[in-house]
Amino acid sequence: MLLLQFSTSHYCRKARLALGYKQIPYQVENLTPALHILRVKPLSGSHTVPVLLPQQKNCPAVVADSTEIIRFLEDYQPNPPLYLEDTWQQKEALRLEDYFDEFIGTAARFVYYQFRANEGKQIDPSWMSQTVIAIVRSQYGINADSAKIAAQKIDEAIAMLSEFWQDGYLVGDRFSVADLTAAALLSPLGLLPTYRQNYPWLFERITEIHQFCNEPLPKNWQAGLD
Repeated sequence: MLLLQFSTSHYCRKARLALGYKQIPYQVENLTPALHILRVKPLSGSHTVPVLLPQQKNCPAVVADSTEIIRFLEDYQPNPPLYLEDTWQQKEALRLEDYFDEFIGTAARFVYYQFRANEGKQIDPSWMSQTVIAIVRSQYGINADSAKIAAQKIDEAIAMLSEFWQDGYLVGDRFSVADLTAAALLSPLGLLPTYRQNYPWLFERITEIHQFCNEPLPKNWQAGLD
């Protein structure tokens, strides 16, 4: 299998966590933002990543979007499962996946790129890195005001997680797509000292899930503690 991705995208991380959890061998093709459209649009009809090319018999040629990739992987290799057997619990897990996808993943992007453009600029001040950051900020309208609103959404999500994640799972009594999605989409905050210092339990849980899914932690995470 081949995963078309941005190496720093937390939505692509979500797909990698799922592949790793299911122990499915795969390769990645890292794309350049903006130029990536030339590669993915002819395949998926969209401009977003991740895009999975299963390259297997009796499988679709292209699976786009992290949620659809997980749905495909559940059919392709049901065990170990990311979906829950109980119907109500599975609906709740999918609701939380959608909540993190639509609200918290977007909010984390705003907060992360606002940080990287300002006090976090020293993490990678290279011309290439700063160009990508500028492109993303322009594309999504990221500025001090929009990042402040995003930070409030993240605070609400962390408050919810604190009730479940410190000693259990988000839904039911085992790991599911809800836990995986939360770990992936909150992972960019590991670079921000404020979050690392205020919520150590959160990043301990994210670390555990990465280990569980055989996925390396984001680069420069230690910078969030230095």
